[in-house]
Amino acid sequence: KDLEKFLISRIKVDGKTGNLGDTVAVTRDKSKIHVNAEAPFSKRYLKYLSKKYLKAQQLRDFLRVVAPSKTSYELRYFNINEDNEEE
Repeated sequence: KDLEKFLISRIKVDGKTGNLGDTVAVTRDKSKIHVNAEAPFSKRYLKYLSKKYLKAQQLRDFLRVVAPSKTSYELRYFNINEDNEEE
């Protein structure tokens, strides 16, 4: 819910924030947020905004942004158990 609001307020279209109009649509169903863009839209920019949101919420140390497929991103917890075995 908060991430959806964050994306809507921060996504830039034609160099202006809050200028989504009909070209970019941000929707949410349950735990998934969908960003549909008719104009050229960088997937990397979406990752950048997601990381910025996690940093603002102080969750960057616990979550990471992972691309499971070519058209999507997921937020996953860091696997802490692996780190303990290496030490």
